[in-house]
Amino acid sequence: MAISRRSVLTAGAGAVAGLSLPAAAAQAGGRTAVRFTLDARTLDGGEQVTSVTLDTSRLGRVDPASLTTGTFTVHAKATSPIPIAPGDQIFSEYDLDRPVTAARLDRRGDIVLELSHAEGQTGGGTLGYILSRGRNVRLDLVYTITQHAPIVVRGRPVTFAGFRQGRLVNPEVDAFSHHVSGSGMKYRLFSPRRERGRRPLVVWLHGGGEGASLPDGYYDNETTLRANRGALGFATPEAQRIFDGAYVVAPQSTSFWLEDGDRFAPLIREIVDEVARRHPVDRDRIHVVGASNGGYMSLKMTTVYPRLFASSVPICGVVESLDPGGPRMITDAELTAIRTPTWLVTSRDDDTVPPEPNTVHAHELIPGSLLTLYDNVVWNGHQFPGHWSWIYVARNDPSIHGTHIWQWMARRRR
Repeated sequence: MAISRRSVLTAGAGAVAGLSLPAAAAQAGGRTAVRFTLDARTLDGGEQVTSVTLDTSRLGRVDPASLTTGTFTVHAKATSPIPIAPGDQIFSEYDLDRPVTAARLDRRGDIVLELSHAEGQTGGGTLGYILSRGRNVRLDLVYTITQHAPIVVRGRPVTFAGFRQGRLVNPEVDAFSHHVSGSGMKYRLFSPRRERGRRPLVVWLHGGGEGASLPDGYYDNETTLRANRGALGFATPEAQRIFDGAYVVAPQSTSFWLEDGDRFAPLIREIVDEVARRHPVDRDRIHVVGASNGGYMSLKMTTVYPRLFASSVPICGVVESLDPGGPRMITDAELTAIRTPTWLVTSRDDDTVPPEPNTVHAHELIPGSLLTLYDNVVWNGHQFPGHWSWIYVARNDPSIHGTHIWQWMARRRR
């Protein structure tokens, strides 16, 4: 199946649902069946299961000397939650053994099996990309643990009867609460720990691949936080210090923003108003940030609501027409009329949304706008696709005259 530029743009950013099984451990044949959780982290390239934690602390003190990387093996199977039609493709399904790189006890005394993982490593991701839908979906995960040698608990050798999979745990993602707006658009919300006085609000608008697929009945309110660190970056301790405590909201499109920006704009505005009404939000410090589809939508929001935002950060956003000879997604007149302080970010090697007719063109027309133009997208020694320049914003890397982008945003007032 051919992959067109339009299909990539409606896809967007980044890379499972853990199966919920009975939480209580059971006794079997004088041995114990142990529950375990899947521990995940959202890397720059998407969420991966990085370890599994066995609920063993309630059994008593485990002798750490009885744990080796060969005591247990871990097998993982990841499949699509949506039926895949003949001829269609889904990327990132897998059925393989996950190498155990370390076996240790955590502070509670539970056994933690660290699993091999890295940017770009196959097997371990929680999302799959369905080509015909242009969507990332949470894969159904089944993890199987096998014990190959007894462990020592309270001085006695113990072999468990079996293992029961629990939920997927990602503390950064789990810190965002689930919500549905009055119009039915889903969103996730991070709240600062101390709601002292009125706080800023950062609106994160996702890439095309993180929207819903309503024809499949799929609208998960999850992939926006699991495909990349775009929203999560603003909830980190570093960002929260810079913004002095900020709310972070991540709406999820019912399809993809580029489908109909005029229709989606008031639905996003409704979420902003809802959050500001229910929480102590400083309406003079509302910021909009978006990647790819969301980069387009962040520009769109500043054309539709010119006095709503204190700043706008469109990342590799679409401005030109998606189809040869078609209308521009954001017209030159609209760009020229933008008065919201704007900092644009992209990479020269972006072959999905070419910089010159999109980000660079927007920078040339938006009065007073700033531009960070990278040569490529490299973080911690790993080179990502050129389209993924949102990684830099999620890490507060863009800087002009010594001022980084988060600090620049935090200083802006409407």
